Amino acid sequence: MTLIKTGGFAALVCAGTYIFGFALLVTLFAPLGFGTTEIDTAAVADFINKSPGLMLVWNSSIYILNALALVVLVVALSAHMRPAAPAWADVARAIGLVWVTLVLGAGMIANVAVERVLALYPSDPEGAVALWSVLHNVELGLGGGNEIAGAVWILCASIPVLQSRLMPKAVSIMGICTGVGGLATLVPTIGDTAGAIFGFGAIVWFALIGLHLVRA
Repeated sequence: MTLIKTGGFAALVCAGTYIFGFALLVTLFAPLGFGTTEIDTAAVADFINKSPGLMLVWNSSIYILNALALVVLVVALSAHMRPAAPAWADVARAIGLVWVTLVLGAGMIANVAVERVLALYPSDPEGAVALWSVLHNVELGLGGGNEIAGAVWILCASIPVLQSRLMPKAVSIMGICTGVGGLATLVPTIGDTAGAIFGFGAIVWFALIGLHLVRA
């Protein structure tokens, strides 16, 4: 199997991790306030104490598995772009690997937060809540709460492709719309909405990219 086709399957894995993440977000984690600015940190710490495995699976899927698949996709997509846009292929690869690093780091911190809360909660519930809140903010700063790096990478991978017609126009347009949504997470008043737009747009974009590269 070629690198390009492998990258296509990696893109489908990325889409799958987003779908899995959203499914848990709007069901089990919605009552805790995940995905909003009004997260109930005490309820989260209690949830972790009762169901640490579920939280670890969620973090590992949306962050760690996603990042590992993203490495393959970033390299494969850059290789696919290179014949038509060699300079932009290098830029996209560099920014994409920066995003991978941030996503992986966010996942590692998120899982450490679960482990530390689990150890501290029985003896000091309030301390566990405070600790999780601090680590969660670090996680959000790395990438869970803004989508700047991902947005820039998707734009760098979409605009040159649109100009070179390397992929169907609809794929590039979806990528540009998704990237703009990610950049909009910089605006505090619309950050949550923009994040949702980026997430759902990324699912579609990853799926379209994946199908294109698998057939390449």
